[in-house]
Amino acid sequence: MSVDLILTPERLWGATALVAAYAGMCWGIAAKQRKKRLTEEAESSAPRGDAQAPAVLVTYASQTGQAEALARATTQMLVDGGLQVHLLPVEKLSQPLLQQYAHSLWMLSTSGEGDAPDHALGFVQKLMPGQMELPAHQSLVLALGDREYQQFCAFGTQVHEWLQASGARSDLVCVDNMDAQSLQQWQAKVAAIRHSLLGDSVPPQEASDWLQAPAGVPMVLSQRKRLNPGSLGGALYQLEWTAKEGALPDWQSGDLVSLCVPADPGRARDYSIASIPADGSLQLLVRLSTREDGSPGLASDWLCRGMAVGDVLDLNVREHSGFRLGENADKPLILIGNGSGLAGLLSHIKARVARGQREQWLLFGERSPEHDALCADQLQQWLDEGQLARLDLAWSRHASEPHYVQDLLLANAQEIKRWVAQGAALYVCGSMTGMGQGVHMALQSVLGEAQVDALLASGRYRRDVY
Repeated sequence: MSVDLILTPERLWGATALVAAYAGMCWGIAAKQRKKRLTEEAESSAPRGDAQAPAVLVTYASQTGQAEALARATTQMLVDGGLQVHLLPVEKLSQPLLQQYAHSLWMLSTSGEGDAPDHALGFVQKLMPGQMELPAHQSLVLALGDREYQQFCAFGTQVHEWLQASGARSDLVCVDNMDAQSLQQWQAKVAAIRHSLLGDSVPPQEASDWLQAPAGVPMVLSQRKRLNPGSLGGALYQLEWTAKEGALPDWQSGDLVSLCVPADPGRARDYSIASIPADGSLQLLVRLSTREDGSPGLASDWLCRGMAVGDVLDLNVREHSGFRLGENADKPLILIGNGSGLAGLLSHIKARVARGQREQWLLFGERSPEHDALCADQLQQWLDEGQLARLDLAWSRHASEPHYVQDLLLANAQEIKRWVAQGAALYVCGSMTGMGQGVHMALQSVLGEAQVDALLASGRYRRDVY
């Protein structure tokens, strides 16, 4: 068949129309996301509530979204209660802004071994070292942490002490793993501040439980598959969930699922979502963990072996704004991770493939290519079809060439520099000890500490490490 028979004017017109329609669809999606981001920025930059009412500053530093969610719930309660509230992440604070307010509420997470959340780096480097005068200022700090870490609630405690050193009357409440009793104590203190400012007839102890976690959605475990049979490491399973009734909950790539298992109903666990709603199921990657004494972890053992396919569990989809694509949606992406951290990276790749984007580079580490090549067929298909620009794998137990994912960064230093120079964002997901720390050090070696700090502060370097 000759070429001129194939390329008829009608066929060319049809192809052009199809391309234009597809481009229009992508532009429409991108425009909608940009509009949403601009709306959120506008909402965060202006106080809410009665402009004539007493004003309170509410600020947060959040690594996994918990502190941000508490800050938003607190803001809504205070606005509904008649106050004027200015809600901001800590990196948007300035000395003049803070000095405008007589009352401030702080919700602060601690990341890793006593570190501030990534987005708070500018606040830590620029505002905290300076001399601040806050006479007659009253602050209340909610510090979120985990007693399993040596530096429990360290960042919240540091901010509390900084506020006191600045002359503020600061009160501190530390919370271990969202402990309900500690949250209620803090809730009562916030209600007392509201009561003192408004002088109304509603006593503080009668305030409603406005920090209560939303009810989860009943989900059915529809499939469970081990991804690494024969591995010498912990068994890793892919769990697929479908809604018991109605449609799936909505989420974006990078978001988390929070759940409690029957053996430990008082403690919620967070897991990265490995799918997008278009997949038709909510997918998690869960590693069967083992304690030092050899006993299995309560939550992972229940999810991987205790539950039967067909059983129902309440899942709470939680927005993780710090790991969403956000303003990086149209940038090239360098995706870095290991083990079950592949979940958070898979969701981003799927979201971008669905939008026709191809500039994504995955660098991933596991134990051995024989038993730990997670989702190998899917990754290879994306690579073959050009939906992954690059795929680099590291095997820590390789028979002849053992290396880690951070070694891939050093080996590809010039290419990493080139991608970053062209505007790429970096997303890291997986274990904090070893991988997360090693990747951070490797990036500092390749790019320099100043550029890594700048990428963190601008949101072009995002981490979901645990």
